[in-house]
Amino acid sequence: MATSILLVDDHPVVREGYRRLIERQPGLVVVAEAETAAAAYHQYKAHAPELVILDLSLLGPSGIEAIRHIRQWDGAARILVFSMRTGAVIARQAFAAGASGYVSKASSPRELLTAVATVLRGERAMSDDIARAIAQDDVAGGRTALEELSPRELEILSLTAGGMTAQAVAEALCLSLKTVHNNLSVIRTTLGARTDAHLVWIAIGAGLVWPSEGLPITKP
Repeated sequence: MATSILLVDDHPVVREGYRRLIERQPGLVVVAEAETAAAAYHQYKAHAPELVILDLSLLGPSGIEAIRHIRQWDGAARILVFSMRTGAVIARQAFAAGASGYVSKASSPRELLTAVATVLRGERAMSDDIARAIAQDDVAGGRTALEELSPRELEILSLTAGGMTAQAVAEALCLSLKTVHNNLSVIRTTLGARTDAHLVWIAIGAGLVWPSEGLPITKP
């Protein structure tokens, strides 16, 4: 029987490209698609796919939230991240949330398919650039300030740096506005961010958001 796959990406054209690539491979079939973390969770529950291929940049809560919820529902879920974000911090967060592999979108189609096969065998997969980023981070030694943030704080930082207001973040994550403001205060203190602009540049430098996603500001 064919291996069932759930695709999670907020761009329909991108999902169509993934679907065509995947379904050209013998024994692989896409059974469902989703464009948000909430939809990914519901589609997983409805279809129980053998593999999830997931982007981290989604509408509202990021793919980290989707990974966490799916793994809470099914501790054996196999989830392969396929993202433009290449920072070691975000890759570590994805693995900590329960991802089985992480491949950057700069990788070749063959590298993605190799990672799919690796994860389906129950092994951890990483594209070469992600492996290098983590190795370089290890060589540098010590924990960065970003790694002191909790998964929830990192999620709030990512959404805020991506341009969402505190109210929008609160609604997306089902939190009170006060809770979001309190978390942002802790984040600024932990990271030593002098301004909101500085906070965005820290997030961009860590690969949490791309410059085009961040607020239209000048470098602090």
